[in-house]
Amino acid sequence: MSMRHSPFARVMPSRAAARLAVGVAVATSIAGLSGCMSDDKDVDVLALAAQTEPADSLYNQGLANLEGGRLTEASKKFEAVDRQHPYSEWARKALVMSAFTNYRRGEYEEAVTASKRYLSLYPGSEDAAYAQYIIGLSYYRQIPDVTRDQKASSRAAAAMQEVVDRYPDSPYAEDAKSKIRIADDQLAGKEMQIGRYYLERREYVAAINRFKNVIDTYPQTRQVEEALARLTEAYYAMGLTQEAQAAASVLGQNFPDSQWYKDSYALLESKGLKPQAGSSTSWFGQIASKITGA
Repeated sequence: MSMRHSPFARVMPSRAAARLAVGVAVATSIAGLSGCMSDDKDVDVLALAAQTEPADSLYNQGLANLEGGRLTEASKKFEAVDRQHPYSEWARKALVMSAFTNYRRGEYEEAVTASKRYLSLYPGSEDAAYAQYIIGLSYYRQIPDVTRDQKASSRAAAAMQEVVDRYPDSPYAEDAKSKIRIADDQLAGKEMQIGRYYLERREYVAAINRFKNVIDTYPQTRQVEEALARLTEAYYAMGLTQEAQAAASVLGQNFPDSQWYKDSYALLESKGLKPQAGSSTSWFGQIASKITGA
């Protein structure tokens, strides 16, 4: 995002000082009258004065708090702009900044909600790509250890894919691609964990389905190496030697220096077998080109 269009840019129109002065004068006048009123009236007058604060003043206060690290105060100011001056240009700017501030605070659910609202109201604006990127970042920061549920990984990958697909020329597209790869690797890692669980319990069909899903769904992740080796192991244990040879062959074609390939080769060699490519129409023939990208 260029500085000219950046939502971080401090913008103060030429008439801002005059508007601010008017606001102060109104507040002062009201305060003078408040001495004649009851306590309840005082509260109403003060609330009215707060509501008359100019949008640009609130917005710039939010920026100042953000820059000073006072994130809670910044969030309140941006929300005040949206509440007091709805559907204004300042409200548009404040909404995306509110999303960013909530992200910085670690309030990821609020950041996602604000970003989605921004996209629903201003889908064609210059900051739409940024709002979508904040959604992806919010999910990405919640990705847990591979042993836990990976819903956040799936949501992060999907949100970042939206950035790539809808805003390919935005400054966030490249980083979105890198985060998709990381999220996909996490999802593939979860599949591998479950597959190894089945393999250890000799539930070979269930294990094979998991390992094949890793290769079909996440062919560019680092988990593919082990998935092919585990397929070799599972097919070999079931006595399906041709499938075991084909899995080892794909592994050797793509990762010839891998320790996983050396182990798979040794496993086959112990029974006088060697890796052997499957037919071009078989599943192994199809995934061989999928992994290499040929």
